[in-house]
Amino acid sequence: MLEKLKSLTDLGDKYDVILSDVWGVLHNGVSVYEGAPKVLSALREAGKTVILITNSPRRKQGVASQLEMLGVPPEAYDDIVTSGDLTRHLIKQMPKNVFFLGPDRDLQILDGLDVVRVKAEEAEAIVCTGMFDDNVEKPEDYSDMLAEFKVRNLPFVCANPDLIVERGERMIPCAGAVAQLYKQIGGDVYVAGKPHKPMYQTALEIASKIRGEIDQSRVVAIGDGMPTDVKGAINYGLDLVFVAHGIHIQNYGDSDNIDELKLTGFLAKQGVRPNYWMEWVC
Repeated sequence: MLEKLKSLTDLGDKYDVILSDVWGVLHNGVSVYEGAPKVLSALREAGKTVILITNSPRRKQGVASQLEMLGVPPEAYDDIVTSGDLTRHLIKQMPKNVFFLGPDRDLQILDGLDVVRVKAEEAEAIVCTGMFDDNVEKPEDYSDMLAEFKVRNLPFVCANPDLIVERGERMIPCAGAVAQLYKQIGGDVYVAGKPHKPMYQTALEIASKIRGEIDQSRVVAIGDGMPTDVKGAINYGLDLVFVAHGIHIQNYGDSDNIDELKLTGFLAKQGVRPNYWMEWVC
């Protein structure tokens, strides 16, 4: 059996730095998980450094505003690293004329960059933060558009590598699912968020500026997403707390009960072994 934590405080003094996922750990897009910001605030008061790492395509300021609106105070973390901010470095390396695929609320990812937003037929590169309306659309709705992009060999920059995310009681497809379709037909996809190294490198650089040289064995990551949070942290060589009440819960339980044997089997099937697991972050 994996070691189960009742609270992050059970970790004691084993870690100095916590790299915490946001969506699925702190909130579900609609409401905050009340215990999470409280325990992160307590850990900071105890001298720990908390860096939030998120695949949100928004920039740091936008994520901070959303968190405060949902009830996560600034005292719960030291800094935030977003896929949106990291993706801007990729966009700078792309051709100038870009087609923006995503909702208007994410357009800030292009602010201040030397790019021109153009129609799909004029594009030299694609920047995707999601679908235009993820409440009603699904990735397959873009199959024809993606096929046209592939004919022209357009590079596809994905600002949110997540495949799905929980929004309240619903599962919503993300930009990563669109990027996956493009990759399946042979398209070139560029990603900087989790599970890729730039997210962890940037977070640890920020932590080292706050507290000095970092011993990586004293860093722990927290997350619920298998292809992003879990495999990203493990592949980077970090210890990991897996949050069971996340996007994979249908594989081993429901909102009222986690079957620990099924959970262990699920993780084994995925080829991963987190150091710890907990139902909710508290």
